[in-house]
Amino acid sequence: MKQFDTKRPEFSPYGFNCERWTPTRMPRPDRHNEIELNLLLSGSLTYLLGGCRTTIETGTLGVFWAAIPHQIVDFEGELPYFVLTLPLSEFLRAGIDRSVANRILHGELLIDAVRNDADEIAFNRWEQELRAGVVNLERAAQLEVRARLLRFAHAISDSPPERAAPMLSRADQLACYIARNYQQPLTSQSIADANGLNPNYAMNLFRKTYGTTMTTFIIQHRISHAQRLLVTTQDAILNVALESGFQSLSRFNEAFKAVCGCSPRDYRKAHHAMPDEQHPGMA
Repeated sequence: MKQFDTKRPEFSPYGFNCERWTPTRMPRPDRHNEIELNLLLSGSLTYLLGGCRTTIETGTLGVFWAAIPHQIVDFEGELPYFVLTLPLSEFLRAGIDRSVANRILHGELLIDAVRNDADEIAFNRWEQELRAGVVNLERAAQLEVRARLLRFAHAISDSPPERAAPMLSRADQLACYIARNYQQPLTSQSIADANGLNPNYAMNLFRKTYGTTMTTFIIQHRISHAQRLLVTTQDAILNVALESGFQSLSRFNEAFKAVCGCSPRDYRKAHHAMPDEQHPGMA
């Protein structure tokens, strides 16, 4: 069974894949440019993502955009769960309801709380077919995943947004503050002050808890925001940079290439799956 590899390079892709994972707390956030589906057969997983702590319970299906820093901070049970990853471009081509797709791209972990017994059968089949490496079977699985996402979006659109759990640790409060304010100028001093902490204590606590610095975490969120704008709008690259919280185009280009391995322009060419007019309200 797989579990999170702490040595895994950030933003390394998983591709279109379905595997069973062993539940474990993640010592640092992960990022990869796929839509991730989690199906739990038992127990629960609690993620910190998008400034919210959200729990996926037994039998429910959770969906989120994994380019946004996400981290399992708690779990119950030891049985494996399914992890399916779908490239972002395939997700955008699936025709998901705009309001639901927009919530996912803005950093929500959405959950279909109605248990569907057919999900376990489907995930088992996808795991086997994708492991087989047969093109026709992979295509069939891809179409079935799209269909499941369309039904997922229909179910989600009829339910109100989940509310974040109120109990957050000091470290979680820092991470959530960054997730909600990364578009603004931020420093360790301003973040610490907003949370009633000493800056040195805040920086050390954050690194100890999440395995990264607050500066890196801020950049991760800004890059994720830029990725969303690049694939869902035709905004000028400079506007994308400024809207994402970067103070200059040169700093944006440098940070984006360091994280994604390509320029913002090349990223847009590779992932802009549909004309902008098909994505109103997703900027």
